[in-house]
Amino acid sequence: MAWFKKEKTPIAAGSKAAARVPEGLWIKCPSCGKLIYHKDLEASLRVCPSCGHHFRMTAAERLRSLFDDAWQEHDAGLASTDPLRFADTKPYRERLRASQAATGLLDAVIVGSGTLEGIPVVIAAMEYGFIGGSMGVVVGEKITRAVERGLASRAPVIVVSSSGGARMMEGALSLMQMAKVSAALARLDRAGVPFVSVLTDPTTGGVTASFAMLGDLNIAEPKALIGFAGPRVIEQTIRQKLPEGFQRSEFLLAHGMIDLIADRRELKATLARALRFMHDAA
Repeated sequence: MAWFKKEKTPIAAGSKAAARVPEGLWIKCPSCGKLIYHKDLEASLRVCPSCGHHFRMTAAERLRSLFDDAWQEHDAGLASTDPLRFADTKPYRERLRASQAATGLLDAVIVGSGTLEGIPVVIAAMEYGFIGGSMGVVVGEKITRAVERGLASRAPVIVVSSSGGARMMEGALSLMQMAKVSAALARLDRAGVPFVSVLTDPTTGGVTASFAMLGDLNIAEPKALIGFAGPRVIEQTIRQKLPEGFQRSEFLLAHGMIDLIADRRELKATLARALRFMHDAA
């Protein structure tokens, strides 16, 4: 009759019993520390229901959240040819292949056209998971083509930025994309076609120094890091402590660098209102 005294054997990690326990069902919010059921997080567009912390989204998730339903992707087949044959601690070609395998994309941006609350638009969404969303020749070319597509059809252009900046593995060819995209946006501006820039966490480096800050309307998500050089680099350079919240959306809004901060759950409606206003005012 000693069976009732027998203790249960703990489930060992990696055992068959442990393998039957689903993983990834709950996600801990890094801001408030609460556990969020992953389906609830997806339903709230990856925004914490408790504190409003904005988790990062993939480029595909961005486009699905903004387009009404079906949308058409453009220039999906463009891929870098490693023009400089760059190799540091790891050959650039290997990093490209690893990012392509991890994201299912050929480079760090997806461009699509469709409707947003019935308004025809062209949207480019950057993918931070692809080498930090860095801008190389392919990213610059795809965004330039997106602007030109909007110009040809007179459809507003929206770029959702999420990037560490220009891609160093492509050197000056990457830096040239800053001027190329900016020149395309100048043509769009002369034609009177709206361009809305959406800045998410993070938007830094050459992306901030070019098209991300050139919108007719610059909208940021809450608490997004936005700037050229990083805070640590600036502190080391000027040898001063930076103000609280420096380079975050709220700081930029208070200092006139952006026009609006929008919760992601309200972004689509905010964009639609802005585009209708721009159309009526034209």
